[in-house]
Amino acid sequence: MKPMPGPGPVLRSPLGLAHAVTALLAVVIVADVTHFGAAAYMRSVMGDVASGGAGDVDMGAVDRADTAVASSSLLYLIGVVGTATLFIIWFHRVRHNAEVFAPDTQRRTPGWAIGGWFIPLANLWIPRGIAQDVLRASQPDPYASELRHHRLLNAWWGMWIASNLFDRLASEKYDAAEDPQAVHDAAGWLMAGSVLDLVSAVLALLFVRRLTAAQNAKAMAGPAFPPAPQHPAAGGPVPAAGGPVPGA
Repeated sequence: MKPMPGPGPVLRSPLGLAHAVTALLAVVIVADVTHFGAAAYMRSVMGDVASGGAGDVDMGAVDRADTAVASSSLLYLIGVVGTATLFIIWFHRVRHNAEVFAPDTQRRTPGWAIGGWFIPLANLWIPRGIAQDVLRASQPDPYASELRHHRLLNAWWGMWIASNLFDRLASEKYDAAEDPQAVHDAAGWLMAGSVLDLVSAVLALLFVRRLTAAQNAKAMAGPAFPPAPQHPAAGGPVPAAGGPVPGA
């Protein structure tokens, strides 16, 4: 006698996590704007220092600019750490739901939705592939040739990689700057990095909201069962097995 199969995975609502991630992404956006303003102030101050004489240097303005850059960088770091933590939890949740919607469209196990982010270099493509699979499973028709919102996924992922690489380059330039002109130029790089990161955060926010909405809509629509087959002996329909899938 074959053993009875155990209960399969059930849907778990991603709405609460999505709201929390959205709120933290808003904090990151505010931090980006603040950091842009601090870097612009530093650029202005260092421009004045570079073009003026030693007697024209306002050391108070230099100290204020330096404090502004350091404080905004700390705010950004706190926002990013908190957002990344909750985002990965949300990401694992929507991957778990994809196992209910269409498990045969998933190329990696749910654990990769967490572990894939921590593998150097491989984290540049593994999470995107998982996101693409989850996006497919969350469609009304998972087997459709066209993926809804795939352009948003590609835009967010490309901007996320670009902003991370640019931020590292800008930080290195700023840390290595030793004279006023070099600090002035490096502050411009910080400003550009803040803009790229802001765009990345906005795209991430939109992706979280749209994927969560897609999963919620599919869960609320309920399961779609094929027509009941005819019983070979009695000639009547056989009731479909299982019950409704819990809504998100």
